[in-house]
Amino acid sequence: MTAALAVTDRAIEAIRRMIQSGELAPGDRLPPEKELAEGIGVSRNSLREAVKALSVIRVLDVRQGDGTYVTSLAPDLLVESLAFMLDLHQGSAEGQILEVRRLLEPTAVEQACPALTAEDLAELERLTVGLGGASDVEELVASDIAFHRLIVSRCPNAYLRSMLDGLASATSRARVWRGITEDDAVERTVAEHRRILDALHSGRGDLARVHAAAHIAGVESWVHRTATGAVPGSGTAVSDTAASDAAGSDAAGSDATGSDSAD
Repeated sequence: MTAALAVTDRAIEAIRRMIQSGELAPGDRLPPEKELAEGIGVSRNSLREAVKALSVIRVLDVRQGDGTYVTSLAPDLLVESLAFMLDLHQGSAEGQILEVRRLLEPTAVEQACPALTAEDLAELERLTVGLGGASDVEELVASDIAFHRLIVSRCPNAYLRSMLDGLASATSRARVWRGITEDDAVERTVAEHRRILDALHSGRGDLARVHAAAHIAGVESWVHRTATGAVPGSGTAVSDTAASDAAGSDAAGSDATGSDSAD
């Protein structure tokens, strides 16, 4: 590590301690640059680099002409950098990302169970019965996104919700490719959603957790088979183009309604 980086890290650590101790609270404006740099014991250039780094991960908000502020530090804001990082690895680490989702999302489903209202369950029912043999890949993915998003949105753990939002977008390509290459993708998705939904209807969060894990594991297994060439046509140009088109529709849907939590 160079000396400049070491000094910048020291400035970052000092600001972190100020936030942790409550000296700086969410929404607070940082002291003037000269005053803060002297207080920390770093140069103003090193402080600027530290502020830039903390603004990238949404801890600080630099407002031109107004100063630098601590953000709300809301979980969804802080996890945005995770989503960005995972998007960079889309297509190269989906199996590992799905493994993480398989470990986390079933817990969110179980925790969400008591919080689901009658209206929520009715909407989940509509999303499940709305899919049929004539549904195309875009309809399949859109329904899957909405189904998972609604359940996870009722999880009381804000950090878990936000982490799953970040993880979900990085697996959209796997969802689309599976829908293109598997003839029974719609029927399988409906059957897996039905098992999850029946457990939620019964108030069995523990059972819904098991079914959610199996659901995600199915996509995870598909990704591993694709990586070894076991899925026919998984590497063709046609599938690649179609996946890109459908993923674009997926992204557009997420922008309109929030981060997706589907697989």
